[in-house]
Amino acid sequence: MTDASELPELLGRTTTREFVVSDADTAAAVGSGSLAVLGTPVLLAWCEAVTCAVLDLPDGSTSVGTRVALEHLAASRVGAAVAVTATVTYADGRLVRFAVEARDTGSQKLLGTGEITRVVVDVERFLGRL
Repeated sequence: MTDASELPELLGRTTTREFVVSDADTAAAVGSGSLAVLGTPVLLAWCEAVTCAVLDLPDGSTSVGTRVALEHLAASRVGAAVAVTATVTYADGRLVRFAVEARDTGSQKLLGTGEITRVVVDVERFLGRL
């Protein structure tokens, strides 16, 4: 993909990545609770990482998150494998919306679901505005 005009071709594209919950990924470790289970901020970061992987943007382009709605439905222990899937559900100009879900790879239990919106930007132009 070379520019935002090609984004509508992304509709329906999906990517799945697997993560393993480590001690550093727990709610206790990231300050979002006191339990040694997957922290919601980490689940969100994994979901966002997979949305970026779906886009597979060329050098000089990136995407920034603009909206997140995430339900963390079930706990995951340290050592659990989690598959996170992101699917493009909408693309208009530079705006791309994704459906995301996370499942335990062993039981296939749904751990989280949501929607993430990202906007494709030119890196230099974006940073130049700061």
